[in-house]
Amino acid sequence: MSVAVFAHRGASGTHPENTEAALVEALRLGVEGVELDVHLSLDGELVVIHDATVDRTSNGTGKVRHMRWAEIGPLDAGAWFDTQFTGQRFLRLGEALDILEGDVRLNVHIKAYEHDRAELATRCVRLLVDRGLLERAFVASDQQTLVLARRVNQHLTMCNLSVAPVENYVMRSHAVGCRVLQPGHAVTTPELVAAAHEKGMTVNPFYADTEAEMRRLIACGVDGILTNYPALLQDLLARLPKET
Repeated sequence: MSVAVFAHRGASGTHPENTEAALVEALRLGVEGVELDVHLSLDGELVVIHDATVDRTSNGTGKVRHMRWAEIGPLDAGAWFDTQFTGQRFLRLGEALDILEGDVRLNVHIKAYEHDRAELATRCVRLLVDRGLLERAFVASDQQTLVLARRVNQHLTMCNLSVAPVENYVMRSHAVGCRVLQPGHAVTTPELVAAAHEKGMTVNPFYADTEAEMRRLIACGVDGILTNYPALLQDLLARLPKET
C-alpha cells in the first residue's frame, strides 16, 4: 500500500515553516502533498502563516488580523529558525501557489475565526477555482467553515479538522460532504481508518515526526501522513518493501 507524504507547512522540520524555502524543499524532495495555513490580514490579503500573530515566526509583533500587508510583507520570517534563512518573507496564498506548481497535492488549511470566517473561506475557494486547482487542492478547516466553503463551490474537496468528539468524527465529516479526514495521530486507529474508508474517505493523520509513530500509522492503514520531516518518512517508505 502506498502512503502519501504531506509536508506539514512545507519541510518545516528543516526549514522555516510556510516560507518559500520550506515549500521549495518539499518540492525538491518530491512529496505527494504540501500543507499550508492561511490567515486574513486587515486589508484582506490571504497570508500564509500558521499562528494568529507574527510574533513566533518573524522579527515582528502583532495579530495578522490587525496588520496590513505593507506591515507583514517586509518582516523577516526566516532568521528565527536559523540565520541561514535570514531574509525569508511571509507569502500570500497566490505567491505560494505560484511556487507549488506541478502535480503536488495542495492541503490549504483555512484558519478562520468568527470575525472573518465567511470572507476568508470565500476568498480561498475562489482563488483555487480561478486557478483551476480543484483537481489537486483541498481545503481543511473546522466544520463550520467547511459548510461555508462548500456553498462557494459544490465540487470542492474538503477535509474536516473538527475531530472531537472522535466517536462520531467519521459520521459528521461524511454528513457535510468531506472526502478527506485529518485526525490527530493519537486518536488514529485501524477502526477509525476502516470506518472512513467504508464511507469513501481518505485518512491523512496529523502528524508523525518519528519512525515509530510513522510505522504505527502505516499499520493502521492510513492513506497519507502529515510530517514536519518528509525526508524521514520517504526514507522509511522506501525501506518498508525490503523489510517485508
